Amino acid sequence: MTPDLTHFIAGKRVSGTSDRFSDVFDPNAGTVATRVPLASTAEVDAAVADAVAAQREWARWNPQRRARVLLRFLQLVNEEIDALAALLASEHGKTVPDARGDIQRGLEVIEFSAGAPHLLKGEYSTEAGTGIDVYSMRQPLGVVAAITPFNFPAMIPLWKAGPALASGNAVILKPSERDPSVPLRLAELFAEAGLPPGVLNVVNGDKEAVDAILHHPDIRAVGFVGSTPIAEYVYTTATANRKRAQCFGGAKNHAIILPDTDLDRTVDALIGAAFGSAGERCMAISVAVPVGEETADRLVEKLAERTRGLRIGVSSDESADLGPLVTAAAKKRVVDYIDLGVQEGAELVVDGRDFVLDGHEEGYFLGGSLFDRVTPDMTLYREEIFGPVLVVVRAKDYEEALRLPSEHEYGNGVAIFTRDGDAARDFAARVDTGMVGVNVPIPVPLAYYTFGGWKASGFGDLNQHGPDAFRFYTKTKTVTSRWPSGVKDDASSFVIPTMA
Repeated sequence: MTPDLTHFIAGKRVSGTSDRFSDVFDPNAGTVATRVPLASTAEVDAAVADAVAAQREWARWNPQRRARVLLRFLQLVNEEIDALAALLASEHGKTVPDARGDIQRGLEVIEFSAGAPHLLKGEYSTEAGTGIDVYSMRQPLGVVAAITPFNFPAMIPLWKAGPALASGNAVILKPSERDPSVPLRLAELFAEAGLPPGVLNVVNGDKEAVDAILHHPDIRAVGFVGSTPIAEYVYTTATANRKRAQCFGGAKNHAIILPDTDLDRTVDALIGAAFGSAGERCMAISVAVPVGEETADRLVEKLAERTRGLRIGVSSDESADLGPLVTAAAKKRVVDYIDLGVQEGAELVVDGRDFVLDGHEEGYFLGGSLFDRVTPDMTLYREEIFGPVLVVVRAKDYEEALRLPSEHEYGNGVAIFTRDGDAARDFAARVDTGMVGVNVPIPVPLAYYTFGGWKASGFGDLNQHGPDAFRFYTKTKTVTSRWPSGVKDDASSFVIPTMA
């Protein structure tokens, strides 16, 4: 076991003082790799105090100078990306190529955030009234917090930190305690890139640290990604404490398969979207909805063959399609869902519960599982499984297929596979979800668009990355200016000002 991990405060690694730790596992071997300290409320308070002091000077830096730090950070991460991907994969379990993608999607938001000088521009109107000019400016909130999940230990922290830092805020990052090593290393690289000490502090912890963040009066905004129950808790607690909050929760992403689609290409897309990263993605396709019995029969036959042929290996095996789940508890949760699906009467076409990887019998591996003839009343359909499980819900026609994702509790993402442009346009306009893919299985928008789900998948008015992120991390100040010259009669007025 390697030495205990630390926090990162005031530009350096700092040992925990709470005497509470959480185990960090090697999911390939099923053993404890290291321990991470769990911060006390006092430790969070100290980190926030440090951030408050550092943010004042950071906010005085002009946006272009702050952007140069982000550009230098990009260079440093790219120089180290192979080592970072290996480290990420060793704690999470996703394959190294998938881990590189995790980092790269985070860097794309850093690249976008380097455009902060443009994104932070306000508006200006001359002669809004006689001799009156009106202009606005965007200013940082102060200290903000990010509470990020285990499944993207590089991407989501960078999605939060990039716009927040570029806007002139200081950031308290509370990463997942399941795989905290990469966030700590990213903080070090920010410091090497020239970020002043204290502007980005990483505080590891559990619910005590989260609650300390939510109740701290000097933290002005909170961004969260995780499960829906916790997202709702974070949102309601943060807003009750007069903080801005953007909180993203669970998902049940559907893929609608129309009879005219290229079925072989669609199956290729579904296999990767359902089973990549062992299904531990909020944008994973977990429900396939073929329209018509003939389409369904052909789809299930092809999916079953591909599911049985998945290449499962250790996370360092670059030829593997997927690696292990993150913890033993995560694996048990998925197995329990599969057991329940069988009890509820769904047809288990491919059973991945008994998969064992030779030489890694204690690792947290599961094979891919495929269910057919799942109905909307089943738990398999209603709840997020977060594992390598794909369920098929058969729809008799297009309208029924459209209703399924629209009426589901979650509204994160959806995809439609078709050659019919009219059907695709109608579907994109009418479906009640936040993100839509047309012949694209994982519709994650590019960095200059916003990312966010609807209904129980998202809480808050503004989404992640894109222009919304800069709106979230700044406050708008509007100035009405008049410079009177040679005015002889400036008598008091008791009438509300107008543009007349």
